[in-house]
Amino acid sequence: MWTIYLKEMRELLGETKTLIFTVLIPVFAIPVLTLGFGFVAAKLSEQAQNKVMEYAIVGAPNAPGLSEEFAKDKSFREVRLSPATSVKQAIEDDTVKFVLEVPPGLDTALQANQQARLRLHFNAASSGDVTRERVAKVVEAYGEKLREQQLPSLRLNQAQLDFVLLPIAIDEQSTANQRERIGALAGGLLPYFLLIVCLMAAMYPSIDLGAGEKENGTLETLLLAPIPRSHAVMGKFMVLLTIGFTSSVLMVASIGVLFGVFGSAVDRDLAEVASAIGFVDLCALALMLVPACAMFASVLLSMSIYARSYKEASGMMQPMLMLTILPVVLAMLPGVELNWMWATVPLTNIALAMKEVVKGTLDYRMLAMIMTSSILIAGALLMWCRWWFGREEVLFRD
Repeated sequence: MWTIYLKEMRELLGETKTLIFTVLIPVFAIPVLTLGFGFVAAKLSEQAQNKVMEYAIVGAPNAPGLSEEFAKDKSFREVRLSPATSVKQAIEDDTVKFVLEVPPGLDTALQANQQARLRLHFNAASSGDVTRERVAKVVEAYGEKLREQQLPSLRLNQAQLDFVLLPIAIDEQSTANQRERIGALAGGLLPYFLLIVCLMAAMYPSIDLGAGEKENGTLETLLLAPIPRSHAVMGKFMVLLTIGFTSSVLMVASIGVLFGVFGSAVDRDLAEVASAIGFVDLCALALMLVPACAMFASVLLSMSIYARSYKEASGMMQPMLMLTILPVVLAMLPGVELNWMWATVPLTNIALAMKEVVKGTLDYRMLAMIMTSSILIAGALLMWCRWWFGREEVLFRD
């Protein structure tokens, strides 16, 4: 078994494609792209909030104070629309980003302590959320100023004033610390990357170990060697397990290094959470990757052995990506939390446990259940792979 293992490892590591898929992509490309995407997303969000936005006010004399509030904000620039230009056309031509329609009598209603309403015209399919948020911020600030001016005339004491502004107030006291709050978000993405890397890193070598040997004509030589077929299967299986596990661990290490060096430039809270993950947590993550990699290795090797050619094996393995993504996405859904039931669901249990590790709230009794169920499933898949490899009609489908 170990002779086959060392032979296959030497051959795979001697190929450029293997080094690219197992080392370059998981260790450098994915972490750099992830961190780069976060940095770009943060910068684009900041630019969207501070970018000068053109606007127009229809009926500005009806609310002079509101017009002055927008004019004082340097992130807005007023555009005068001609009477012949329709509001819809001005927005579609990108002459303005939004138009505020002020109805007659608005200022009079405000002076009489009555609620007034504005109409905001904008393209919700283009920059709706940013536009709405920025306009609401200015309007609310102006409304706060009016409230402060008019409340003294109502002659209310502080208790009555508090009731008018907010009849029932909620004082939030979260039991979650910062690591738990940030980890709940970031922890959902970590298993997605790790499990996909486990699969992708083992996918190319698995094709070469099964279908590749059929095309090269070396499978017959291996079968004629004086070794049990179970040893041949285990040797190939261990190669895929090693490659998938190593790639994932290297990716975790590279992400940790990148966040330690550049994480604060993207998100300070996320960088603090990354630094709070200790050695025991990393060991727990690595431990959970072993049965996941074993599952992938068994299924991929079985597919490769069944396929007639390299091309057929590649096509058969593409749905594996979807089958891997769905259980991981399931772990991100609201209401799906790690419990004794979810601890038995393949891949979803690992994804939920990884999220708990990042949050720092993993119940290690659950980890024992997760490892037990995952190892049993991986063992069953490996036995199936061994049985599959022993069938002549599978090995020689031609």
